[in-house]
Amino acid sequence: MLEELKMRVYEANMLLPKYGLVTFTWGNVSEIDRERGLVAIKPSGVEYEKLSWEDIVIMDLEGRRVEGKYNPSTDTPTHLELYKAFPRIGGVVHTHSSWATSWAQAGRSIPCYGTTHADYIYGEVPCARCLTEEELKQYEKNTGLLIAEEFKDRDYEAVPAVLCKNHGPFSWGRDGFEAVHNAVVLEEVAKMAARCEQINPRVQPAPQALQDKHYFRKHGAGAYYGQGNG
Repeated sequence: MLEELKMRVYEANMLLPKYGLVTFTWGNVSEIDRERGLVAIKPSGVEYEKLSWEDIVIMDLEGRRVEGKYNPSTDTPTHLELYKAFPRIGGVVHTHSSWATSWAQAGRSIPCYGTTHADYIYGEVPCARCLTEEELKQYEKNTGLLIAEEFKDRDYEAVPAVLCKNHGPFSWGRDGFEAVHNAVVLEEVAKMAARCEQINPRVQPAPQALQDKHYFRKHGAGAYYGQGNG
């Protein structure tokens, strides 16, 4: 049911202000129904305080509006390209959360300095290059294509987030709620990494063996963290 999809996306969007990831309307969550080939996403420029589940817009993968009275988020073409490029994701989040965006504006990937990062993200969070002047003519679509290019040789499930240089972060997951979860994690590890470099400018990434231990105890066939594993 489209109503159920719209309600899920509304609830996921409302987690962004709850977790302090958005200022004003600077963010959006989408989720895809793979069977129908439909994407639900926040409408453009609608304040979170005024947003209702009925306002969520339904799009097809070609960017045509299927249902909704509002225009979809201007970032919709980026979301659509990510769904096309990453077939095992079900939700996408974009924010301008301050710590992650600071790394993006600096044009730096976020190194894995500790186990909090390693628990969720395998290795650094990459920072994609700037779009060229020609690419900016289809800004949002080419942002998605650029992210897909950045992950050509990366595992998008093991690294569920990216920084776009001079812009901000995108994250994704199996559904909209997991994508939001990963956006919260990204903001926290961005904050910790920045503080870490302030405390010790010569800091080095965590040892690879430690990164492997923490990531693979929560992910993959040998995972044993939590209940129901092992």
